[in-house]
Amino acid sequence: MFVFRLDTHSGVPPYLQLVQQVRQAVLLGFLQPGDRLPLIREVVEDLAINPNTVAKAYRQMEQEDLVTGRPGQGTFVNEQQSAAMPASTYTSLRRGLEAWLRRAYAAGLDERAVDALLASVHQQMRNEGVA
Repeated sequence: MFVFRLDTHSGVPPYLQLVQQVRQAVLLGFLQPGDRLPLIREVVEDLAINPNTVAKAYRQMEQEDLVTGRPGQGTFVNEQQSAAMPASTYTSLRRGLEAWLRRAYAAGLDERAVDALLASVHQQMRNEGVA
């Protein structure tokens, strides 16, 4: 079963953290079409947050066509237009990124510098039409 977590120090609203976690899990293949998300009351109990916060996250995910709520059954992940990547691809990319991050931190970059560098490269890739 999918388990949500909250980072109280991130500065990101809790409902948005829930949405982002589902988006990422779908993109990385951890959630598949048809998988059921935890019930709102389960999330409320696990995270000790307001049910309206969870309901807001689920509504946003439905508006983004990421999930569909079925009355009396729960909320389920929809088929996505872009397929999730194979696990082997994910593992390979993750290892490469971990190695790169270790080199960046060893070179003296802090988290903000790494984020700035990644944002810069993302922008360059968008400008080149790669991303």
